[in-house]
Amino acid sequence: MGTAVRILSFLLLQLFLTEPALPGNVLVWPTEHSHWINMKVILEALNSRGHNVTLLLYSASQQVNSTTHFNTEIFQVPFSQESLPNLFNEMSYFWLNESPSLSTLQFILKMRDLIKKGIVFSKQMCDGVLRNEELLDRLRQSHFDVLLSDPIMPCGELVAEKLGIPFMYTIRVSFGLERLCGQLPAPPSYVPSIPSLNTDTMDFQMRLKNFMSYLGLYLYFNEWSFSNWDSYYREITGRPTSLCEMMGKAEIWLIRTYWDFEFPRPYLPNFQFVGGLHCRPAKALPEDMEEFAQSSGDHGIVVLTFGSMIKNLTREKANLIASALGQIPQKVLWRYSGETPETLAPNTRLYNWIPQNDLLGHPKTRAFITHGGTNGIYEAIYHGIPMVGIPMFGDQPDNMVHMKAKGAAVVVNFNTMTSQDLVDALNTVINNPTYKESAMKLSRIHHDQPVKPLDTAVFWIEFVMRHKGAKHLRPAAHNLTWYQYHCLDVIAFLLVCILTSVIITYKCCIFSFRKCFKRSLKKSKRE
Repeated sequence: MGTAVRILSFLLLQLFLTEPALPGNVLVWPTEHSHWINMKVILEALNSRGHNVTLLLYSASQQVNSTTHFNTEIFQVPFSQESLPNLFNEMSYFWLNESPSLSTLQFILKMRDLIKKGIVFSKQMCDGVLRNEELLDRLRQSHFDVLLSDPIMPCGELVAEKLGIPFMYTIRVSFGLERLCGQLPAPPSYVPSIPSLNTDTMDFQMRLKNFMSYLGLYLYFNEWSFSNWDSYYREITGRPTSLCEMMGKAEIWLIRTYWDFEFPRPYLPNFQFVGGLHCRPAKALPEDMEEFAQSSGDHGIVVLTFGSMIKNLTREKANLIASALGQIPQKVLWRYSGETPETLAPNTRLYNWIPQNDLLGHPKTRAFITHGGTNGIYEAIYHGIPMVGIPMFGDQPDNMVHMKAKGAAVVVNFNTMTSQDLVDALNTVINNPTYKESAMKLSRIHHDQPVKPLDTAVFWIEFVMRHKGAKHLRPAAHNLTWYQYHCLDVIAFLLVCILTSVIITYKCCIFSFRKCFKRSLKKSKRE
């Protein structure tokens, strides 16, 4: 009887000490490709805790197709399911095949053209919700508690504004939105800008490059924002505003990195790390893959994938890579859906899809050849696997700079590499034990957290729902102009004061000098 009482008392104590997660309504403005992978993991966790999750899906969406656990509100857009993949293919072809041969001006003009094409699609998606009063009324009647969005896809903040609910972001990096709109401090003296490919240790030349990179990003976002989005945001809200001002109202920014990846830098209380939230222990491989992996013996296996957007390569590049893979003793599992390379060796197998996390967690895995996507990098960190990076576009080059600086990767230039370059890089990370040691160190740091990344993400979403926002974490910097933020008005005032003091002192000295000079002159004349 005494034992039963103690157990009952313990359960009651747990009940009182544990804050219940009351079911809430979460609205989601999702994105595509790898961004969806992270968001989906968060939504599944929310769903498992009893929250109602509703996705706002446009009718042409192809990537966001795993919606069995969630409610959906599908809205119509005036383009087909083939239109966006065609744009993605055009962008990837430009980055991989055209950009290396273009001049700087040609590159900028082509990028501007592709961005404008993307904005046309984005605005059509926005119109599908924001100009659909019937859908907006239906959403209002659902009484959502919070909206979860990715700032890469605009208009989530406008939907939240229309519904009168707080919103949050989940993001790895946006090349500047979190700095310009979220007011995240970024001193250019030691916080590297993404296009600069610097680390946090910079000499004068690097700091100059970093500063110019920040300036270039500022000009780019002003061009992109002012010329394409600000007028749209003013039209929808019916008041003077801008894209950046609206984005600055985000309650919490869930950043998909952690200090295992990041260089030390200042952060704000409404920025929370959730890097690697999608990682998990490895599961058993399919039978054919397991048999192939075991056949590698002591040499082990190498995993190769270029992510979800790169489906194939040019024949020349595919043959170059296949030739390099044939020169190493390891067995290679390559996710590749293009034409079979002519130089494909017996030690390499091609797959349309691979269980990447499970392969990276396999005891036979010796190295990971990656394009540098954040999801793949974090799975390699989670399992302590050294990397060979072949970055192509976006944040991939910057991601691999981080891994190289941490000692866990060798980076190869996609445009200029030879087969021997790839062979040398693989032999280095596999045979030099320092790379494995560095990867394991990052893995230990990643696992040594007081709260798991996914639990952190869920906590802050529920926090915003419980408190109807998180305004107390929002810095006052959002209420300052750019010159107030940098204290330029204060500096100008002090300079004026100093200059005035100098002028007054100078005038007084001149006046005194003249007085004395006149007196001495009169005295000498009398004498």
